[in-house]
Amino acid sequence: MTDNRSFTLVRTLPATPDRVWRAWTDPAVMSQWMHPGGVVTPRESVSAEPVVGGRYTYTMVNEATRKEYPTGGRYLELDEPRRLVCTWGAPDADVESTPRVSVDLEAYDGGTRMTFTCGIDAGPGDEIHDAWAEALDNLEAALQ
Repeated sequence: MTDNRSFTLVRTLPATPDRVWRAWTDPAVMSQWMHPGGVVTPRESVSAEPVVGGRYTYTMVNEATRKEYPTGGRYLELDEPRRLVCTWGAPDADVESTPRVSVDLEAYDGGTRMTFTCGIDAGPGDEIHDAWAEALDNLEAALQ
């Protein structure tokens, strides 16, 4: 559910819901897109245990400064390949106080309509909103 402390991005992606699901749960694919511009996610930094209660982690690295951004969370809901809900923030953050991310996938016009909702109060021009928008651009490119 969306409220005033969330933002939502909707994309139509050129892949089946199964492929989009894999992009959210397979470390090899996650490393290809799970970062904004100017940042990379080395494959060796990504782990995922896509079961309810399982953890995922990745470390984004700024290409210019080499500064690292460890990120992760826990899977809260998995309905393959339709819905994924997880926490998102510091890898060891408390589940109860960490923002939620939900990803809803629906087959649409030969591809997938993905509705991404992040439980953070942000909009265009805000760093987190824009970083996720760029990451989802990378996701679309990875699925081409």
